[in-house]
Amino acid sequence: MSGSHGETINVTLKVWRQTSADAPGGFETHQQAISTDASFLEMLDLLNEELNAAGKEPIAFESDCREGICGTCGVMINGRAHGPQKATATCQLHMREFADDDEIVIEPFRATGFPVIRDLAVDRSPLDAIIEAGGYISVNTGAASDANLTPVPKAAADQAFDAAACIGCGACVAACPNSAAQLFTSAKIGHLGLLPQGQAERWSRTEAMVETMEEFFGSCTNHGECTEACPKEISLDFIALMNRDYMKAKVKNRGLAGQH
Repeated sequence: MSGSHGETINVTLKVWRQTSADAPGGFETHQQAISTDASFLEMLDLLNEELNAAGKEPIAFESDCREGICGTCGVMINGRAHGPQKATATCQLHMREFADDDEIVIEPFRATGFPVIRDLAVDRSPLDAIIEAGGYISVNTGAASDANLTPVPKAAADQAFDAAACIGCGACVAACPNSAAQLFTSAKIGHLGLLPQGQAERWSRTEAMVETMEEFFGSCTNHGECTEACPKEISLDFIALMNRDYMKAKVKNRGLAGQH
């Protein structure tokens, strides 16, 4: 890299264009000169400014926080969810990861559960449906409880924080050959189920979220691509915890139903 503002590289972009889920799509090729200090999304912003100036339709893509927090920015870059840099969301990826004269293929996340809205933007509402099925805890409202009234073992707190790091981007689904959502679902189940406050709905939550997941996504066959693509490096251990709790939930929930 030369100079204080990075060097300028010239890249060829092959961008997927598609007007809707039902419409045919195809790649559109663009040449782009860009600073290596620019982020990947800034490069797309610049391209869209040029398309607008030429009276052409800009490329639709999603972003919000651009800080690796909101999870809306994910695309496939050269066949990899979020691109070549591990533990990095698309919005955190910089053009320094590419070389002069590189060809960069940019596609939407490919999964049956993620129909294309337009171009690089996909509908990830099935992930919301999984959370709505049980991603909450019941609490008694009223006066705030005293600090440390409910002891939380450090190991459980650490694990729960690791699971809660999931930003719901859907890269795990896009990277999985089966379009499975077990890593996402297990993280959302895990960060509640590991804490004392999450025990009241633990079994009903697990059963409801897993079975909602199965309505939209494929089955896990332990490829491990999900954790490799995950920008927060969520561990496969959470899938094992979810599977264990799901088996227990089927027994416990059946027993609870028989009591009524």
